[in-house]
Amino acid sequence: MKPVAVDSRILALATQVTEGSDHDVPMLLLKLKEILNSTSLGSKESQKIKQDLYYYNLVQYCMLVLKQDYSRLPGGWATAAQLSEILSQCCVGLEVKEDPEEFYNKLLPSAVDNLLFLGRRLQARFIRAIKDEEKSEFLRCFRTVTDAICWLFGGHIQLTECVLQSNHFLQLLITDDVETATATMSVLQNILRVNSSVLLHVDEKILHSVLDELVYKLSSATNPVTGNAATKLLLSVAESHPQLVELLSTRYKGLRTLLSKQWAGKGFDRNLNQLLDFLYSESCRKGEIQRLHQAACLIQAVWRGFQTRKRLKTLPKAVTALQRSFRAKREQELQHLKRLKEDETLRQQLQLQRQRAMRLFHERQLTLLEIVHAGQVDKHIQEMEGKAALTIQRHWRGYRARRKVHQQRQSLKQYKAAVIIQRAAHKFLGKCQRKRKALSPWKEPKELTSAQKLALQQKVDDYIRLHPASQMSEERSKELHLQAQEKLAQYLLRSSLDRRAEQRREALLAQVNTDMELLMSAPSLMEATEKDLDVFMSRSIPVACKARQSHNTMLKYTRWPWWKKLGDEFMDDDMISDDGLNTEFGTLFIGGSKSS
Repeated sequence: MKPVAVDSRILALATQVTEGSDHDVPMLLLKLKEILNSTSLGSKESQKIKQDLYYYNLVQYCMLVLKQDYSRLPGGWATAAQLSEILSQCCVGLEVKEDPEEFYNKLLPSAVDNLLFLGRRLQARFIRAIKDEEKSEFLRCFRTVTDAICWLFGGHIQLTECVLQSNHFLQLLITDDVETATATMSVLQNILRVNSSVLLHVDEKILHSVLDELVYKLSSATNPVTGNAATKLLLSVAESHPQLVELLSTRYKGLRTLLSKQWAGKGFDRNLNQLLDFLYSESCRKGEIQRLHQAACLIQAVWRGFQTRKRLKTLPKAVTALQRSFRAKREQELQHLKRLKEDETLRQQLQLQRQRAMRLFHERQLTLLEIVHAGQVDKHIQEMEGKAALTIQRHWRGYRARRKVHQQRQSLKQYKAAVIIQRAAHKFLGKCQRKRKALSPWKEPKELTSAQKLALQQKVDDYIRLHPASQMSEERSKELHLQAQEKLAQYLLRSSLDRRAEQRREALLAQVNTDMELLMSAPSLMEATEKDLDVFMSRSIPVACKARQSHNTMLKYTRWPWWKKLGDEFMDDDMISDDGLNTEFGTLFIGGSKSS
């Protein structure tokens, strides 16, 4: 919406700029300075004038004419410097209400870029100038432009990133001229003062380029002015963020030595010492980190060496265990293959036996049919069917009885295990209770009263009166004693004879069992040797064999797990139950006893 009241000077100037030629526009735009100075800075009238100038595109004209060549225009480059000052004054404090993105995102960055471009042109002409008057004029114009840039991004902080990311600014900084380089570094100083974190938001390549140029000036320049400006700038960079201090210490390792040797005693020792303190603290911190890193590496190396040596020590055992497990697995596979082969051979033999049995049965049937009279055939068939039924029933009953016995054996084994565990638990609980009672304090029984004592005495007298003791003579007592002694002697004699007979029977049964096992494991007569004959001719070899088996059995019993020997914890170590040995070795003869 068009403003209601507009300054007539602005309308006249806008008309003149629109109708005038490009040669006259810069001189016409210089009238803006008079219009801006006519009001106080920051007042509502000043803000109204700036909005009218922006509305009538005079600010845009002022920005565009900065790219012209002022060497042939009236006023020369001083006019360009004044226009740059007018442009920054118009943009600072201007509040655009219509289409603000156009102003903030396009006009302001373009204005910064044009001002930097104008600064480059002034810097180039200052370096090429020969006369002192020309040099001083160009330097004054250059400083005016840099001041305008500082004023502009002072009012709009977001422009600091635009200034640093512009290639024109880097070109301004990369110069060997002392005056222009100092002015450019003052611009960077003001950027850090306005926005101290701007260096963390710009591209890493631009940051490195700026820092490289500053360090280069410190290493190559000899003028104290340049050294002081670069030192103050690096100090501001270090104070802005610790991350930049780390970057300076990492990227420029010899910076501390360069500053202390080349710039000490040049008139800016205060700033120099502060910068050296920053770098030294960072280097000390990095040195401490490096020392801790080396210590951690040493600890890790020692630990890895210890682990490696430990692994090398256990390697033979691991190889032995691996070989043992491999041999055991291979043995299992061989046993499995052997078992499969034996099963296949047995199956073939059974099939062959069934075929032979069926053939013999049919032959026998045919023979009987030929022999038996025709009238007796039916009777014979009935008898054969009865025998077959009896055979089937007998086999079925045997199978059912064996299955039942097997089930009962499992149940009995579980029952015995439960009994053993319960017995051990009861013994343990009883022992704990006895210990608890032994440790409990003794309590003296309460003394009976006189009435209780009389009542108890009365009960005792009544019981004696109702149950009188029988009287026996001394001769009768001696006679009973002699009879008891005689019967005891007869019992002891008879039990001794019975025990000897039982031992002899058990020895004979064990000998028969040993002979039977020898005969079952003996080779055929065609394969028998003299050693096999010695086994049957001498009784010492079977006895030694059985003794060895008994010894091995006792060793195995001692190596049983705790839960198998749970019920024997209160037995002597030398006593081994026959049931335990029977569980392991069936009908083995041990120490003159035959286990069934």
